[in-house]
Amino acid sequence: MSSFLIKTLCIWYSFFSLFLFILYGVDKAQAKINGRRIPEKTLHIFSIAGGFLGGLMGMRIFHHKTRKPIFLLIIAISFIIHITFLSVLVSTLAHN
Repeated sequence: MSSFLIKTLCIWYSFFSLFLFILYGVDKAQAKINGRRIPEKTLHIFSIAGGFLGGLMGMRIFHHKTRKPIFLLIIAISFIIHITFLSVLVSTLAHN
């Protein structure tokens, strides 16, 4: 696998994880003050885009969305999708 691709993937996953982690923190803070919330759909989209690690850390650290099983399910499905994608990518590039 080329170093450019590895760097790009690292930046991709780091960006979306950090961003989703911040979104969880902001949403938790807004929930405490009855402020404007981040739509659940937005949190799911960023998890599916690759931010699943940040979402999981946000759930744990901020104790946010832990009573809604759909959030953990979306994170788990996102993880499986991305691990599968990366496995196929590595396998394909290894055979070229």
